[in-house]
Amino acid sequence: MGILDGIVEWIAEQVMHGLDLINTSVLGALGCDMSVFLRYFPAAGTMYEVFVALAIGLILLIWVWNLFKNFGIGGGGEAEDPVKLSIRSILFIVLAYYSNQIVDLALDIGGTPYDWILTAALPNLSFADFNSVLLTIIGVCANGAVALIVLILLLILAWNYLKLLFEAAERYVLLGVMVFTAPVVFAMGASQSTSNIFKSWCRMFAGQIFLLLMNAWCLRLFVSMVGAFIANPLSL
Repeated sequence: MGILDGIVEWIAEQVMHGLDLINTSVLGALGCDMSVFLRYFPAAGTMYEVFVALAIGLILLIWVWNLFKNFGIGGGGEAEDPVKLSIRSILFIVLAYYSNQIVDLALDIGGTPYDWILTAALPNLSFADFNSVLLTIIGVCANGAVALIVLILLLILAWNYLKLLFEAAERYVLLGVMVFTAPVVFAMGASQSTSNIFKSWCRMFAGQIFLLLMNAWCLRLFVSMVGAFIANPLSL
């Protein structure tokens, strides 16, 4: 059983070292800062101006179409008031043009608690140390064959932690897509008939920031649990 114990322990150590590497690489890169998104998707910044021009064109098109419905068709029941429509269109042209600054302000507000969560003082984490402590405890309590059970438990632990990291990365990418396509969505607020799209986007944008914060909070809770277990395993 000595050879089996050695193989199992080596596999477990490699898995936990890999988890260490992924944890330090991913968790610090994610957040409300779009610099990492631009690093991997540089075309998003280049095409942003295209979306701004498209948004302004859509607003002007919606403006002209609603004025045509109001004056050309004889002021039907669905036509908007031309004065309110004009004020609304001009307002959303300005908002679409400065959507980058508006979205950055929202990201700064959401990024502040995210930074607080990441910079909170926690025990130093090493998944490899966690693996060694777990093997030591179980090795004292049982024979060598139980190391296979330890390996299975560690693989389940690593897989679920990786899924949580991937979910956080997916939310970060989705947030980046929403940020760099924001001008087109701002254009939808220029008319009452399409304003629900803009309102839904605002709710979704705020929800993605909140869920990103919750992912970071859950990951840090897991990190604190592992760190506390390494520091004092017999007390848990």
